[in-house]
Amino acid sequence: MLKIEMEPSLSNCIYTITKREYADTLGRLLSDASENKKLKRKLEVLTLLLEKMDFKQLRQESERHLLAGKKVRFLFYLEKGTLRYKMQIEISR
Repeated sequence: MLKIEMEPSLSNCIYTITKREYADTLGRLLSDASENKKLKRKLEVLTLLLEKMDFKQLRQESERHLLAGKKVRFLFYLEKGTLRYKMQIEISR
């Protein structure tokens, strides 16, 4: 199962990071003439993420932890065709 990991910060919210990751993945696919199934799958998940995810909710969930000095990591993946995510929180040292 393909999992996409992203780490927002106070200066780069999860939406900004997702847009950058989408643009980077699309650029790599367009510049590489060979078939890359993993990159295509990643682009599909990122497209769904940009179309379906409630980024306002994700920002609210992550910002309170970031403001408290904690590290936040999101894992996005498809489970039986449904977009899912997990948020992991680590105490920064």
